[in-house]
Amino acid sequence: MKIIYKDGTVGECPSEEVTHVLRHSAAHIMAQAIQRLYPDADFAYGPATERGFYYDVDLGDQKLSDEDLENIEKEMRKIAKENLPFKSFILPREEAVALMRERGAKYKEEHIGDLPPEAEISFFQQGDYIDMCVGPHITYTKALKAFKITGQSGAYWKNDAKNKMLTRINGVAFQTQDELAEYERQVEEAKARDHRKIGKEMSLFMSDDLVGKGLPMFLPKGYTLWQELENYIKEKERKLGYEHVMTPCVGTVALYETSGHWAHYKENMFPAMEVEGERFVLRPMNCPHHMMIYANRQHSYRELPIRIGEIAHDFRFESSGTLKGIERGRHFCQNDAHLFVTPDQIEDEVGRVVDLIFDVYKDFGIENYRCVLSLRDPEDTEKYHPDDEMWNKAEDALRRVLDDLKIDYTEEIGEAAFYGPKLDVNVKPAVGAEYTLSTCQLDFCLPAKFDLKYTDSEGNEQTPVVLHRAILGSLDRFMAYIIEETKGKFPVWLAPLQVKVLPVSDKTMEYATEINEAIENAGIRTQLDTRNEKIGYKIREAQQVDRAPYMLVIGAKEAENKNVSVRSRDTGETTEMTLEEFVSKVKNEIETKAH
Repeated sequence: MKIIYKDGTVGECPSEEVTHVLRHSAAHIMAQAIQRLYPDADFAYGPATERGFYYDVDLGDQKLSDEDLENIEKEMRKIAKENLPFKSFILPREEAVALMRERGAKYKEEHIGDLPPEAEISFFQQGDYIDMCVGPHITYTKALKAFKITGQSGAYWKNDAKNKMLTRINGVAFQTQDELAEYERQVEEAKARDHRKIGKEMSLFMSDDLVGKGLPMFLPKGYTLWQELENYIKEKERKLGYEHVMTPCVGTVALYETSGHWAHYKENMFPAMEVEGERFVLRPMNCPHHMMIYANRQHSYRELPIRIGEIAHDFRFESSGTLKGIERGRHFCQNDAHLFVTPDQIEDEVGRVVDLIFDVYKDFGIENYRCVLSLRDPEDTEKYHPDDEMWNKAEDALRRVLDDLKIDYTEEIGEAAFYGPKLDVNVKPAVGAEYTLSTCQLDFCLPAKFDLKYTDSEGNEQTPVVLHRAILGSLDRFMAYIIEETKGKFPVWLAPLQVKVLPVSDKTMEYATEINEAIENAGIRTQLDTRNEKIGYKIREAQQVDRAPYMLVIGAKEAENKNVSVRSRDTGETTEMTLEEFVSKVKNEIETKAH
């Protein structure tokens, strides 16, 4: 594919850059379409992205509907067919400003003012549309063949909430129609798996703006699932020597000033509340509370490692545009723990954490993941605690541990916590981009800030090292992950409703009631459908809405033979067996965590 550079030269596009150039050009073509339909529109930024492109536009009071977005896409197709050439030119700063002012492009004019004095001001033009840009671009608009407008959202100018809210119009572009079709297939799959949709269908959780955005509430079935996850991970931890605590959801500002979170994390916290002359905040994380628990009494080296765990309620002020059901909210519950260790215990304890992560993943059938060693960016003096010696020591220690454990990992600069490096385990979900599920962070910083001590074998005071770790991450986000991976078809041990008993008619209700009670007494979560509905309707609802792993169809034959017809959610097959055989089968699947 031929492309044009800002100096006007034309060349062959490197194969690895073709998609990026197409998407960047698509943003310009979309802007031209918008300009034709909305002549007063003022354009801010319009870059290519990993999956597509967008343009931030000031449309005044104009609000776009779905039909408006469709019209913009139609106009883009018209421009592509017109086969307009892309042309480039460079202007001196004064002429560039004059051109933008003449065209009423106040955002572009301001952007020129932000550039260094020596910067070259280059432009690209197709037809009557002119955009300030460094390129490169396709040579003719007809080269853009596979694209789609995907939606709109709000975006502040320069990503600053103090500035005006603009309209961000998003799109995707690919080299071929087949790639576009595959993208659309993935979008439909993502909709089918969306935990918000499934959560509503299965009555797992809800939210209401009267309670507050990003503050989900778990309904009975959802809380049953939540409790199963809580009990599961706590039992795992207890067997490994963890002790569980409960700490308050608030803390003083002074606590977070001591930890350093107030300086590094304040913008993500809810505003402080003043009570009786003291300032409090909803806690965004639990580290400071656990530091104070350790500091509550003296410790000997013989006690270490000390492993403190908590399913802790935390609050972070996420912007409304980033909120997504229970995957990302303003309230969530972390599967948090802090391990207080001596320096020579670091490798063993990190190894135990890694073993626990992989053991949990095995129970949940999680196989698509990768390990990342997240390091600080030495150039970022704002984000990270300023202590080069501490950072070098911590990063070298964690890297050495991972190498000794023969764990395959990649390194990523700038992804560390502000107080130390970490091992992140990133999962690749069935749809969407990967994200961090589990983490283990090495911390020499907070123990020093809180003046934590233990007495060594020679009677001298030493500062412990802390491992921050979360296996399930937050229970809320982990639940969202499991919902989307399984489409709500949970394995038996996790399913909020494990069995649904379906009498064919009122004539078999008495036997169905006996069956339901016996299953319930066996410790299995069951529900009897007493409604006067046709059996086909009951089966469909139990399978598609409740997503119960097993349905027991109780008709006259079952009542006469004193057995049950077991219908499997996953296979649709029906098998006759005794009640005792069925209960034994289900209990075995629960105990072995079959999936």
